[in-house]
Amino acid sequence: MTKLLRFFRPSHQHTAFSATLLLMGTVMLSRVIGYVREAYIAYAFGAGPQTDAYVAAFTLPDWLNYIVAGGAASITFISIYTRFLAEKRDADAQKTFSIIITVMTAVMIAGTLVTEIFTPHFVRWMFRGFSTQQVELCVHLTRILLPAQIFFYVGGVVSAVLLSHRLFLFPAFGPLLYNVFIIMGGVVGGHRVVIASLAYGALAGSFAGPFLASVIGAARIGTGYKVSFDVTNPAFREWVRLSVPLMLGVSLVTADDWILRHYAASGIGDIARLNYAKRLFAVPIAVLGQATGQASLPFFARLFNEKRLQEFATTVNDSVYRVSAASFLATAWMMAAALPLLDLVYRRGRFLFSDTQTTAIYFFWFSLSLALWSAQGLYARAFYAAGDTLTPMAAVTIITAASLPIYSILFHRLGVVGLAFASDIGIGLNLFALAWLLHYRKLVSLKELRWDELGKSVLTAIIAGAISLQVAKVIPLPLTGHGSRTADLLQLGLITITWSAAVAAGLWLLRSQLPSDLRRRKVAAYPSVAQGESKEIMRAGTEP
Repeated sequence: MTKLLRFFRPSHQHTAFSATLLLMGTVMLSRVIGYVREAYIAYAFGAGPQTDAYVAAFTLPDWLNYIVAGGAASITFISIYTRFLAEKRDADAQKTFSIIITVMTAVMIAGTLVTEIFTPHFVRWMFRGFSTQQVELCVHLTRILLPAQIFFYVGGVVSAVLLSHRLFLFPAFGPLLYNVFIIMGGVVGGHRVVIASLAYGALAGSFAGPFLASVIGAARIGTGYKVSFDVTNPAFREWVRLSVPLMLGVSLVTADDWILRHYAASGIGDIARLNYAKRLFAVPIAVLGQATGQASLPFFARLFNEKRLQEFATTVNDSVYRVSAASFLATAWMMAAALPLLDLVYRRGRFLFSDTQTTAIYFFWFSLSLALWSAQGLYARAFYAAGDTLTPMAAVTIITAASLPIYSILFHRLGVVGLAFASDIGIGLNLFALAWLLHYRKLVSLKELRWDELGKSVLTAIIAGAISLQVAKVIPLPLTGHGSRTADLLQLGLITITWSAAVAAGLWLLRSQLPSDLRRRKVAAYPSVAQGESKEIMRAGTEP
């Protein structure tokens, strides 16, 4: 119990392994709360024009955050701050922190005011398929959400400070609080201001979660702040040099949602159903990719800054191998379980069984790219840890531009489901571009990736998924009417048992090392930690 309490103590400095455990746990908890949020929205508003407008309202705020403050918090700033800490230059670290917070907060406030003014023009241009009522609602909701980006930005930079000190607890709980406030907003104000209550909840949540939680954590460790506009500071100029490519470039990781909303605006409920499928798909992405990537970045940066390049490459490859192999296996279960899972998760209130069927199709095809989404985040962070933002951002911007015709062609030929195919293709191109560039620059060799083990995982996943799909037919779901909760649960249980047995048998027959690799607690898995921390990692492996 004492070890467990120490693990969750705010001042506890985590190793890469314990940080990953903590972040996976809190991300999973946050996604559970996020599911409750989405389930409530589906129950209260279904998949109709109001929900389309609500989802679309996040687009302009996302643009503002991405373009004005792209990468500043957890990517470029964390590399500079971590280097200062490693060099015992704490005063320079604090000074850089104050300058970036002051200057960029002023820029964010100015950007928010400008976008508030031009919101109607943006909405009419971006969502041409919206009715007049939808445009008016979307403009209203967007204007409520825009100020939240200021809190996200400041909270992100403060979180980067905590991550650099290997203090992960406060940043980990920020998203959880954000989702809780959205639900509270809907429950408390839903009868008065209808769907706008969700937007007000999101605004309050951005303050209480990403902002306030991180500020409290930084105050506990004595992080100081002084208003400073010293733009001539060398570290600030370095930050600008690293951040400008991220601000000007457009990654498909972010742009994918914008593109999906743009094309889906022509059909009533299509944005909402795509969003429900994508948000559920985001759960395994967050657990397998986001948590691992967020925990890994400070350790990647430390390895590179200490010139331990071989260990840096090995650590990146090991992380990519584990995450990708686990993702392949998870994909098999997700595709087999798509319909009963979506029906069980979303069908209630105004979200009908017909909505479930359509959303499940989108989820089925999104699931194909789980490994691609998870691995590309690790490759991107390898570049950022190496202090290179221009190369990856130039590459992914080109990929994004090249992907636009793919979205257009597949949408016009296959409808909304074609957008899911295009999303998979685009993120695949994104991944392969980053991986090849790291290999070309001799930072992370593709030859050293565990291709044999990845092949075993793919083969096992294909067989397990195919068998699970066939076995699921033993308990067919009703294709009309209101569906059946009992049938959902029975089919999910049967699919899970079949998939588990097939995966276990497949990995055993192929003599895969993946199970032992996933359980491994060696320091070599994260050689970035100091030698004195090895015992702590071993202890963390035994904690619940």
